[in-house]
This record gives sequence, structure tokens and C-alpha cells, in this order.
Amino acid sequence: MHITLNGRPHELPDGSTVADLVADLPHRGVAVAVDGAVVPRSRHDEPLTEGAAVEVVTAVQGG
Repeated sequence: MHITLNGRPHELPDGSTVADLVADLPHRGVAVAVDGAVVPRSRHDEPLTEGAAVEVVTAVQGG
């Protein structure tokens, strides 16, 4: 399936979930929005849809 991840085309296996996508990331402490709506961690097991626009942001500490 084709999605847009942080503004760039990205391909995932059919039936992939937000949890599958996040599991491949090297960072913990991420927030995910799909088609402009924040997806709570409790819903990360729901499948993504073809053409979804996914934004993943990582918390960064600094000062």
C-alpha cells in the first residue's frame, strides 16, 4: 500500500498498522497523526488505508 509519511511517498505491506510503522522507527516517544487526526496509542493497532497521509513527530529535549 502507498501512503505519505511526513510529506514523502512511502510503501508498506497491505494491512499495515500504525504500530507496524512505529515499530520500524529508531525513536521512542513519538506522536502520530493520520489524515490530520492524532491517533492515540490505544488505536495504533488499527490498519492504515491506501493513500493515508501520516505524520510522525518525535519529542526532543533540549535547552
